[in-house]
Amino acid sequence: MATFFGEVVVAPSRAGLDEEEEAREETPEDLEIRREIEKKRYRHRCSRGGQIDVLWTWKSGGCAEELLVCSRFIVAIGRNAAAFLSSFILDSVCWEVVGVVKLWNEWCRTSSTTNVLPTDSFCLFYRLISDPTVLLCQCSCYVAEDQQFQWLEKVFGSMQKKGLQVTILSTCPVADYKTQESTLTLASPFLKALKTKEFQDQVCCPLLEQPNIVRDLPAA
Repeated sequence: MATFFGEVVVAPSRAGLDEEEEAREETPEDLEIRREIEKKRYRHRCSRGGQIDVLWTWKSGGCAEELLVCSRFIVAIGRNAAAFLSSFILDSVCWEVVGVVKLWNEWCRTSSTTNVLPTDSFCLFYRLISDPTVLLCQCSCYVAEDQQFQWLEKVFGSMQKKGLQVTILSTCPVADYKTQESTLTLASPFLKALKTKEFQDQVCCPLLEQPNIVRDLPAA
């Protein structure tokens, strides 16, 4: 339970629900679509050995089990957030590409090549040259609901957790913002924040008000 509104908490997972319970919540058409998607993903896993692959250039010459020392990890999720990083942070020679995520689902089919190139993926990792412990991630591709845990497990499984500060940037339509004011009078765009109780630094913007929530990969 959150100690205050705006704190990020771990919600119960639906991963352990019985399949019959899930089936009762779906229409026959939805169930058929989901089965077809699962079949396509299963064929992909058989042909390519997994739904999600994380490739790191910094591991190429070292131990495969070596963990990346990271003090700050900034993740931009969605096209708008990724474009913000490109325009205001990555538009310099201070960064180098150090990793890439390859994934396949009904909305995203990245290249099967093992090269780490910006043209091969919509999910790239950059490292600050002057401080290699600062890492950025641009994730402009769609990560399906059943792929989010695997994405997190593989990405954060490569990093040391001690002393790691994670910042997530994401966007949503103003029409989805819940407020007693008219959304037509809101200055757009505007910035709100969620934080964990471990985060002790000054928050750069107001906290997100009730009953607004964060969904999908940013929430995960």
